[in-house]
Amino acid sequence: MLPRRHHVLRCFAVLLLLLGATLHAQTPAEPPLSPVAEQIRERIEQWRAVQADASTPPELDQAVMTFYEQARFAPAWTRSDNLDQLFAALRDVAGDGLDPEDYALGELQRRRSVLSDPQATAQQRAQFDLLATDACFAALLHLYRGKVDPATLDTHWNFDPRQIEQARGLQALRDALAPGAITGLFERARPQHPLYGRLRTALAKLREVAARGGWPLLADGATLKPGVSDPRVPLLRERLRLGEYPAGDATDDHYDSTLEAALRQFQREQYLIADGHLGKATLAALNVPVAARIGQLRVNLERARWLLHQLQGRFVVVDIAGYQVIYYNDGKPVWRARVQVGKPYRSTPVFKSTITYITLNPTWTVPPTILKNDVLPKLRRNAGYLAANRIRVFDGRGRELAPASVNWASPRGVVLRQDAGPGNSLGRLAIRFPNDYAVYLHDTPHQELFANEQRANSSGCIRVERPRELAELLLDDPVAWNRAAIDRAIDTLKTQTVMLREPVTLLLAYWTVDLHDGGRPGFRPDVYQRDGNLLAALDRPRRSPWLVVTGTPGTR
Repeated sequence: MLPRRHHVLRCFAVLLLLLGATLHAQTPAEPPLSPVAEQIRERIEQWRAVQADASTPPELDQAVMTFYEQARFAPAWTRSDNLDQLFAALRDVAGDGLDPEDYALGELQRRRSVLSDPQATAQQRAQFDLLATDACFAALLHLYRGKVDPATLDTHWNFDPRQIEQARGLQALRDALAPGAITGLFERARPQHPLYGRLRTALAKLREVAARGGWPLLADGATLKPGVSDPRVPLLRERLRLGEYPAGDATDDHYDSTLEAALRQFQREQYLIADGHLGKATLAALNVPVAARIGQLRVNLERARWLLHQLQGRFVVVDIAGYQVIYYNDGKPVWRARVQVGKPYRSTPVFKSTITYITLNPTWTVPPTILKNDVLPKLRRNAGYLAANRIRVFDGRGRELAPASVNWASPRGVVLRQDAGPGNSLGRLAIRFPNDYAVYLHDTPHQELFANEQRANSSGCIRVERPRELAELLLDDPVAWNRAAIDRAIDTLKTQTVMLREPVTLLLAYWTVDLHDGGRPGFRPDVYQRDGNLLAALDRPRRSPWLVVTGTPGTR
């Protein structure tokens, strides 16, 4: 017989076991996973094993895996209305210049039958669900911030991508799945800036032209001028009408004033000499195939997805391919002017910075590339070049040197600096912002070049027409730094630095499409030949990592 103390302990242990059993019975265990969920779990675990050695798993793959793990691997696409909306949304991304097949739309449509096929396996249904979720996430991400990573095309790129908080993104899809609101989710993913919608409309119109056979090609020949009659006139009129230029309703071959006005408008919007003459340059622009213009719109829609979220508040945009600078306040354009940008072989870089100060009567330190390629050849041909251009010579410590003491055949450790004042390469005013390229906005003595339609004239910096107006806007101090005060300070010929009260964001961007009256697109010359690389990257097929070709009829 056990001592009383041991008997009590044993009874207490039995009581605890009974109590634990009772509590366990009152808390039901999680139900087992469904066969489809088990297959989803298995695929995700396999994929995690594959990615185990990756320092950073692909963002989209990680989102898909987390989405299912948080839902105990339950299939997401069980409602017919959600699938209808998803497929419609994937078809509609073509209107954004994207390819629906990047999101396996055809494959999903072929596999949809597995949801109603009693012979379909749990594995087939799981594969369909994973593929649909990946397609949804990928399309939403590409609409939100672009398909192509711009840094892979441009080493200067430093714009912040549109931020995504994964938890909110996953919850947004769950919320949309519950009431069947997938369409609205896609609409919210697109840039909400009005420009984006106008670009989509322009793309749709050009595709309508392409579907009707495109626009006519004009034959080469003598320059066509107003007042003449020529067999090409009806085709010219039709070509301009298809581009939404008001070319009139005449049907004869007389080049009348209405057609001339339409052609001049076309020339202005294509950055051509607007003389109303159908010469070789205008003929070439008119004969660019509609398919090429569609491609140009597509690449600019992609650039819009990269950049439009940046256009908020007070900022300055240098529109490189459009040869203009625009000042925005409260997100609205309030001032613009023409600019000259870098030559194609000294292209102005695309990047983001912050304008912090302005230099009045700046000196100009000759950059090494310009010293080597431009100044030294001139100096070697003409010993008086430095004096004529008021350029002084310094050593690495800032001590001035006599030009005759330098071996100009092989100069070492010298710095050339041009004095401030009239004729200075920076003009009378420079707008400064931190960057690694020695690039800034500035005045210029070469005012005559602003009259040209195409203005890729500089060595990389941005020459600004009417820079004093921009300086007044940036300084934003109507008492101390109004226009009269800026003029007086410049007239002293003294170099002076003026800090901005608040730094202003600067965006150097590259757009080759402009929108005019009624949303009509104007196509700019691709002066730096950047559209082709972006279009090739945009057209590079994407294959879902969750796509498994099973070989089963109807599920491939």
